[in-house]
Amino acid sequence: MSTTIDITLVKSTIGASKKQRAVVRGLGLRKLQQTVTLNDSPEVRGMVNKVDHMVKVK
Repeated sequence: MSTTIDITLVKSTIGASKKQRAVVRGLGLRKLQQTVTLNDSPEVRGMVNKVDHMVKVK
């Protein structure tokens, strides 16, 4: 049974680098305060670490 994590975008991507914007889009986030549920995998954790100042993980 795989575990899941909830990722919420809490800071705007305005002013972020193109790579950080691409990571946020890759996580499936488009709007502020939007939450997505993803499987907890090393790939997703790495993406979250790249934009940890912009997202909240639960």
